[in-house]
Amino acid sequence: MRVALAGFLHETNTFARNPADLCAFHQGGGYIPLTEGPALIDAGADVNLGISGALRVGAECSWEMVPILWAGAIPSAHVTEDAFETITARIISGLRDAGPLDGVFLDLHGAMVTSHLDDGEGELAARVREAIGPDVPIAAALDLHGNISRRLVDTVDVLTGFRTYPHVDMAETGARAARLLDEIMRSGKRYARAYRQLPFMVPISLQSTTMEPAASLYAGIARQDAQGVCASLFMGFPAADIPDCGPVAIAYAPSQIEADQAVTAIANAYEDAEDAFDGPIYSAADGVAKAMQLLRSGSTAPIVLADTQDNPGAGGAATTTGMLRALVDADAQNAALGLLVDPTSVQLAFNAGEGARVHMSLGGHPDFPDDQPFETDVIVERLVTEKLHATGPYYGGSWLDLSPAACLRIGGVRVVVTSKIAQLADREMFRFVGIEPEKQAILVVKSSTHFRADFDPIAGATLICLAPGPMAFSPADLPFTRLRSGLRLSPNGPAFAA
Repeated sequence: MRVALAGFLHETNTFARNPADLCAFHQGGGYIPLTEGPALIDAGADVNLGISGALRVGAECSWEMVPILWAGAIPSAHVTEDAFETITARIISGLRDAGPLDGVFLDLHGAMVTSHLDDGEGELAARVREAIGPDVPIAAALDLHGNISRRLVDTVDVLTGFRTYPHVDMAETGARAARLLDEIMRSGKRYARAYRQLPFMVPISLQSTTMEPAASLYAGIARQDAQGVCASLFMGFPAADIPDCGPVAIAYAPSQIEADQAVTAIANAYEDAEDAFDGPIYSAADGVAKAMQLLRSGSTAPIVLADTQDNPGAGGAATTTGMLRALVDADAQNAALGLLVDPTSVQLAFNAGEGARVHMSLGGHPDFPDDQPFETDVIVERLVTEKLHATGPYYGGSWLDLSPAACLRIGGVRVVVTSKIAQLADREMFRFVGIEPEKQAILVVKSSTHFRADFDPIAGATLICLAPGPMAFSPADLPFTRLRSGLRLSPNGPAFAA
């Protein structure tokens, strides 16, 4: 079988400030940088990405693989029109130049919004379909947080989403999609499909499949594999002001009756779990105070605090200072925060050298009057120019280029300050500047959930904290104007009315 492989990933926060231009896709921000042609075979191998799983299955099935292009950028505001049209044109050109194909594998996110299109993936899939014709099957692997449109479902032959959050199964999902594609190519039979939008959104910090009720919901979806049904629950990415924002259930089965039954089962289980999507949430100051109280009462260190509203994995800028101020104000000792993106402060640290005391204005976010730069004296403890190898379950062996970077100390608090952005979801993102996370009393991570994959094994407790930041914890706090009427903005919360 001759199969083309391509990928184009972005999770768009339409309320964020900074768009994703072409440079963002060349940099990657935790993904592999934009890669074209045969180089994709090596770049996409043995990392936790959908393309990796597809490449593995392609080799196992003896496909003649035609790698086209793969690009991903860290979540942010809209993908620029230039970036979308440039990358899409190169994918379509590669497909047209590929010669006869038996199938196409697409590695997508599902929540891409561009400056000129609400449904980036639906448009990309439509152009792929036009390029290859109606008879060549298309399979897609997607993120659990996709805002999946009916247009996308109607255009591709089969799609499947992640079943874990933290997303430790990205490569596994790509492999599942590739196996489904191989089955369609060899049998010549298409699946029946069913699609249903679900009635309420859930804050992303409460969606973790390491906790209930999401753990049971996704276990139920996996059990449907044994019945020959490929089912997916997409929780949706809530920071997108588009009509297709929100959760959906999708199923593929040998018959329409089976597909409809699978989607009904998912929808019923999701609605039954509405009351269970709950958990304690802390302000920045209260979170630090609770962590210190837990330590005094004998809790195992470190206590991990999630700075969820400045999560770069959801459109945060990794610049806010609320959690840092709370640590310093509480005179926290043996604490570390990561990562704070501030190239200017990194340059000042390099100019001063290791061991120097320097006055700095760290971080700050212009959209939040309460989040001014943090004026303070720091000790420059470590300066770094190398890439880091993120070996934890989420990044899965990816090399991240965040340098130049520095470890700065303010009293008993150490801060990882970098020149480039990525979500802190791997212990190596502390270690590469000399901080041993296992030896800290308190760790603050700019992440919502992905950090759990690598930090839960060492955490004495994990607290979700709310400091001012660009990714509102609850969708109900976002100024929506374009959602579908009746969608509840949180579990048991208010319904959107146009």
